[in-house]
Amino acid sequence: MDGTFDKKDAKKILKEQQSVLARMSVAELNYTEYRMQVKTRAEELVKKEALKLLGTISIEEINKGKRGFRVKTLRENGFETLADIADADSGRIAAVHGVGDETAKQIREVVDEIVGGVSTGVKIRLSADDRSQEATQLLVALYRCRKMKALVEDTRNFLLVYHDTLEVALQDLHGALGPFRWMFASKAKKQKAQGAYFYLDGLRKDGTLQQANILAGQLEEVEKATGETAWQEFQENSIGLIHELEDLCPGILGNDDGVYGLPEELAKEIREESYSTEGLNCELRRYQEWGVKYILHQERVLLGDEMGLGKTVQAIAAMVALRNRGCEHFLVVCPASIVTNWCREIRKMSNLQAFKIHGSERNNALAEWMLAGGVAVTTYELLGTFVLPLEFRLPLLIVDEAHYIKNPEARRSQKVRELCERADRLLFMTGTALENNADEMVELIKVLRPDIGEEIQGMTYMPAAPLFRQAVIPVYYRRKRDAVLTELPDLIEKEEWCTMEAVETAVYEQAVLDHNVALSRRVSWNVENLSDSSKAMHLKALVEQAKEEGRKVLVFSFYLDTLRKVTELLGECCMPPIDGLVPPQARQDIIDVFEKGPAGTVLPAQIQTGGTGLNIQAASVVILCEPQLKPSVENQAIARAYRMGQTRNVLVFRLLADETIDERILERLKEKQAVFDAFADQSDAAAGSLELDEKTLGMIIQEEAERIQAGK
Repeated sequence: MDGTFDKKDAKKILKEQQSVLARMSVAELNYTEYRMQVKTRAEELVKKEALKLLGTISIEEINKGKRGFRVKTLRENGFETLADIADADSGRIAAVHGVGDETAKQIREVVDEIVGGVSTGVKIRLSADDRSQEATQLLVALYRCRKMKALVEDTRNFLLVYHDTLEVALQDLHGALGPFRWMFASKAKKQKAQGAYFYLDGLRKDGTLQQANILAGQLEEVEKATGETAWQEFQENSIGLIHELEDLCPGILGNDDGVYGLPEELAKEIREESYSTEGLNCELRRYQEWGVKYILHQERVLLGDEMGLGKTVQAIAAMVALRNRGCEHFLVVCPASIVTNWCREIRKMSNLQAFKIHGSERNNALAEWMLAGGVAVTTYELLGTFVLPLEFRLPLLIVDEAHYIKNPEARRSQKVRELCERADRLLFMTGTALENNADEMVELIKVLRPDIGEEIQGMTYMPAAPLFRQAVIPVYYRRKRDAVLTELPDLIEKEEWCTMEAVETAVYEQAVLDHNVALSRRVSWNVENLSDSSKAMHLKALVEQAKEEGRKVLVFSFYLDTLRKVTELLGECCMPPIDGLVPPQARQDIIDVFEKGPAGTVLPAQIQTGGTGLNIQAASVVILCEPQLKPSVENQAIARAYRMGQTRNVLVFRLLADETIDERILERLKEKQAVFDAFADQSDAAAGSLELDEKTLGMIIQEEAERIQAGK
């Protein structure tokens, strides 16, 4: 101590704060640099994907238009595909005998033009299963950009207040410190140094310097981010990183459809719709932002986005936007199985209060909701007891799984319709509208927009499908997953054919000859000892492989007995099965535990229960124990895992027994699916149900019985 201040401590503060100020001063420059890196890395990844495509195009393509290039000579020198040319410099091409510099330049120009065309159509897909160098570099840049964006604003605000005074204080302190500097410093310099020290010490004591140190440390962490850190962030928050990529590189995911299928005039109106998301605790994808605008602008709509596209979050964002405009009460009507899930999603994704109007406390919850405002979530069955004051109006009524009210004669349909009369805005939601026939869809639209319902009443036959679609656009909005979630990892589906041994064959044949449909459909699972079941043994092997690859597994079956046997087979790695007897809250509790479980954890579920209303992205392997009687049931089950937020390739295994009812059902389903797909590509309403009816199933059993008898 020199009678004035501790110079050792002063040197420490000086060194520390010089480093902090330097790091903070370049934060905005670094952020700009990271944004540029994202674009550069994305272009590199596009180029890599384009080269893969060029690797499938023969070198002969450069002579299209009879340009006269010496293709045969190029091929003899190792240039077999366009990728070989694109990867080589002009010098190497010119070195080929008979080519020369000018021709090499012309060849490169032709190939570069093709590369440009191919690159335009390339879609980037990021997957935790494909951690290439280019993908990793892009993710690191995205990670840095996203993290830095959050820090730059704080840094800017800090520097705005303290930069100039800190810089002067540090200069004054530096100018007098050091044994010789202090000894020969003037009295004025010493006083300035003392003043600077006491100023900095004051900022240290009131926490200001600690705040700066923390901020500088966070900036340094961003700079040091590794590929491992970025991939971890991707697995935990892929939506945020993908959103960042969409912002910086519009169209690079192949989904830059500015109007998402709407006619120009309506699209212009919806584009101009503005709303506040203050209080929304999640990020919306571009197509979701568009969906929210559609809901708010059109006011009475049927949102039919395919499963996995986030209809729930769009509904929540719409409620948040209306709350920010002064609305207070919202009501969600849904099946009992997903009441808990709705409440959890509302609380997780927004600061809206959620009230579960279900169970023994429903009357208290209803009264509290009426008083406090927020979102009430109830079931179709309870609407009969749902009493609201006569003058009460709902700013927005949301009806989830709206196909439940397709029959106007059903009591629950009537109750919902009565409630609709008291709502200023209506949002019907369903991911299965294509499965319903057009007449049922018309019934839903009649509730929302009677004018449009009447207009399309006689337009439900297939030849009028384009006209039908055009007519329903103001009220019915549907986006398909492959059109807007082009970044999703691959969905890989495999038919796993199991060859039955003598024991299971005998049990199966007896079931068929007895015309026992349920027992016949449980082929291979209906043996006493699971070691005799080829499907059980194959499932066990698939689960072990999934564990080795760090994956979790969903196992679906229609039959409770099959699920019981799956649980028995897999033991401790298996969660309790989710079936119709498990209450909604308990289902969510099971899923929560499953999500935290280690690799190799298995969640068995009855397909008609676990296949709807639940989000289980923690799983990336789906196993179907037997073919279902309609494609949509399997598609719904797969969509539990293959949806927005999934970061790994999803592997779907269908366990099938050769030369059994499995094969017959699959053949019929494929025929029906082909018809369904042909119609679905043209219209947003399907011609009818794809379910194999009892008559068809009976015919399959009869054919099987005849085959078995003929072989005996």
